[in-house]
Amino acid sequence: MNVKVRDGLWAAGALLLALVTLFAPLGRPVHWWLIVASALWAAALVPISARWPRWAIVLTSPLNGVNNLLAIAPTSLVVFRSARSVRSQGQLWALVGVTAVLQAAFGGLHAWRAGDSFTEYLLGTLFSVFFLLVFPAVSGALIGRRKPLTQVLMERNDYLEHARALTASTARSATRAHIASEMHDMLSHRLRQLTAHAGALEHSAAEQAPELREQVELIRKTSAVAMEELREILGVLGASTEHAEDAGTRADVERLVAASAAAGLTVHLDWTGSDLADADARLRRAVHRVVREALTNVHKHAPSARTLVSVAVADRVRVEVVNGPSGEPRGAGTRRGLIGLEERVGLIGGSFLAEVPTGAGFRVTATLPLHPVVQEETGAASAVTEAPPPITAEILTVPRVVGSGCLATLSLVPALGTAFVLLVVAIFGRGEITRQEFDAFQPSVTHEQEVTETYGFGVLSDHGGCFRYHVKDTADRDFELCFDRESGLMTSKKELAR
Repeated sequence: MNVKVRDGLWAAGALLLALVTLFAPLGRPVHWWLIVASALWAAALVPISARWPRWAIVLTSPLNGVNNLLAIAPTSLVVFRSARSVRSQGQLWALVGVTAVLQAAFGGLHAWRAGDSFTEYLLGTLFSVFFLLVFPAVSGALIGRRKPLTQVLMERNDYLEHARALTASTARSATRAHIASEMHDMLSHRLRQLTAHAGALEHSAAEQAPELREQVELIRKTSAVAMEELREILGVLGASTEHAEDAGTRADVERLVAASAAAGLTVHLDWTGSDLADADARLRRAVHRVVREALTNVHKHAPSARTLVSVAVADRVRVEVVNGPSGEPRGAGTRRGLIGLEERVGLIGGSFLAEVPTGAGFRVTATLPLHPVVQEETGAASAVTEAPPPITAEILTVPRVVGSGCLATLSLVPALGTAFVLLVVAIFGRGEITRQEFDAFQPSVTHEQEVTETYGFGVLSDHGGCFRYHVKDTADRDFELCFDRESGLMTSKKELAR
């Protein structure tokens, strides 16, 4: 609910509650204009407490000078709300002390005008100061201090969550870099030596043992492929790699097809659509990897088969490598390469399929998004995993109700309880006198307290110290009872027409 609307409802409630005294006075009746003025004052304190909380606390004190208890009771809500906004504890208790003194002064003025005894004045002042001022101020101050502390804790929680995620990501990157460094130092040099020796051996075999040339060439090519695969693994682990900048472009795929053709494979390329030179690097690497892995499988399992490499670039990129039947028996294989392709394609939101088409041969198909949205978990600079959002004070509904909610409720019990009791007494209090009861009253004998305890105070008459009561079962007649201010004894009684 909007804050202004909520304040408006509170102000209207305070106004209507205070105006009940016009129809059902509690204690000695007062003039109607004082009741209306005190009701407007109590209602105005609600918006004042939102904008000027310090002034709102002090301005509750003048209401104690008017006998309108239903206007005084809601002031505890104003004090509670204002105390939440005052950050300085010393300033808050200084305001409470000043307000308590002013309440005692205004209460003394009212007691003097109404002729109350010192005991009645003291008890009323203590109740007002303790239950309607000090208690709500303490509760408001505690909850007001809790809010910034909770906010600090939530910010600290947010910071720690992100720090934990950053630390974990940094540790993973460091571990990957360490493994890549070890693999580079241990294997890269050996594979280069193996490739160099295989090249030299191929040259010697061509002259001295031509029948071994194909086997030696296979060794050289296999070591070269192993070197390329090592570089890609180092890229996954986060080390610096030597991937071609144009990997996955049309020129790159043409080179792969030309290399396979040079190795004896019957292969043809069909590229439709635009080039991928400006495409996302993850997409280009996936295209390169699918074509290369598929052609490698053809070399291994169907070297004599006719092969077609198709790349179609549109809203999505479709890569397909299909080879026909081969005279050589198909090896079992481990399918690790295909599994790796499926994982790589899935990381960028694509789909992968490897199957035997109708008839014979083999087909590898990958459908890739032109603009990948899924972050690929490769590279040392991989994105830090987003930390879960911190638990805010607004989400902690149950603890807030159990903690601050209970404290706030306890602080409002005196005010709400007082207002409820006074309202019930005002509405259901007896304000009528029968003729038999009126005849039993005796001037100079009947005391004011005996009448007010049984029938209430009635309505203030135009004469000082006189109260008017309705005549029971008669709509047009009233009884007027007058009492002495000092002794409290009845001085006169009479029946009046309305």
